[in-house]
Amino acid sequence: MGKSRYAEIADAIAGDLAGRRAGARVASEHEIATRFGVSRGAARAAMRELESRLLVRRVRGSGTFVNQPIDYVISSRRPPSWHQTVRAAGAEPRSVVREIRTAGLPADLAARLQRPCGSAAHLLVRQGYINDLLCGLTTEWIPADILPAAADVAVHAVESVDLILRQMAQVEPVRAWCRVSMDLPPPEVAHVLEVESGRQLWLVESLSADARTGRPVMCSNSWSRPEMVRMIVEMSEP
Repeated sequence: MGKSRYAEIADAIAGDLAGRRAGARVASEHEIATRFGVSRGAARAAMRELESRLLVRRVRGSGTFVNQPIDYVISSRRPPSWHQTVRAAGAEPRSVVREIRTAGLPADLAARLQRPCGSAAHLLVRQGYINDLLCGLTTEWIPADILPAAADVAVHAVESVDLILRQMAQVEPVRAWCRVSMDLPPPEVAHVLEVESGRQLWLVESLSADARTGRPVMCSNSWSRPEMVRMIVEMSEP
């Protein structure tokens, strides 16, 4: 059976995109429909096919752009720093604080952090951008006995939580535990990351500990758009 018309159009556009820089604007559905002499529905299906191949990225209210995901490497030999990992992949990170407050640790996180359930912790929620494109949403829990009360000021001044922990808490964070999966995000996460309902995202659950003492210092959950990052997990040598 031959390819559908929209798949043929997607193949043709994919050839045009080869070698173009990430972030370059892609023709609109109207322009594609005119070029190939098809309906807007067929042009839309072709764009969805390109999006499923992770070749393009749609930005609500802005248009469609050439996409090139970065390799996001998770390893016990690398600092558990989102900013450092993105820079190591050759891209520019940026994060925006959505929320920071003191809250009681839920039972599951308290067990991981070896603290009593309900004990005070800094709850930090941040949006992440790669090359100024919305990439992910991260929630971090840091026990209050690790950072002083001025942590909220530091987070607004210094984007890297890893750096804040090193400078203010005098700890050396290392990745002590990590789980990577593709999962359906909660509706509020899908809304923030501007993805349609039913679309799976990367979910990275992580526990960081102090390299010197082994004491847990932070739990985090991070949702990422798969067209922005390719998760790579490197196991340490035995």
